[in-house]
Amino acid sequence: MINMKTQSPLDKLASALATLGPIGHFPKAPGTWGSLASIVAAPWLFLSLPLWGRLAALAAILLVGIWACARAEVIFDKKDPGCVIIDELFGQWLALLFFHGMPIGYLIVGFGLFRFFDILKPWPVKWAEDSFPGGLGVMLDDGVAGLYAMGGLHLLHYILSI
Repeated sequence: MINMKTQSPLDKLASALATLGPIGHFPKAPGTWGSLASIVAAPWLFLSLPLWGRLAALAAILLVGIWACARAEVIFDKKDPGCVIIDELFGQWLALLFFHGMPIGYLIVGFGLFRFFDILKPWPVKWAEDSFPGGLGVMLDDGVAGLYAMGGLHLLHYILSI
């Protein structure tokens, strides 16, 4: 663990944002906890927004996340540290982008699909992680996993609507 007393205020902020506060420091499976927290918060903090608001929120999370993840890699002296989970928030909410309100079952499926693609890392998820430096790569691989999950959710919705 990094000594918070030796960090600058900006480093402390970047670390707190990158780890979503204490959630990234949970002892087991911080990415899963980050995704779960994102899903639980989504109906109130994301899905309730109009589409333009959701797009603006995602853009802000992406920009802040790129900065926070890049700083966190320096702070924790590791590429894409496990405790860094703002990328899970971005990817998980991206998967839900075009749904305004959704049944809890869809949230559960969205969570499962995102975790599946984030862990499995099919092309181009792994490619995005490896091809872009620093915080950009950390954020984009979860963005691509989120797009896969989005596609799966929309396919499910289409099949159930027939």
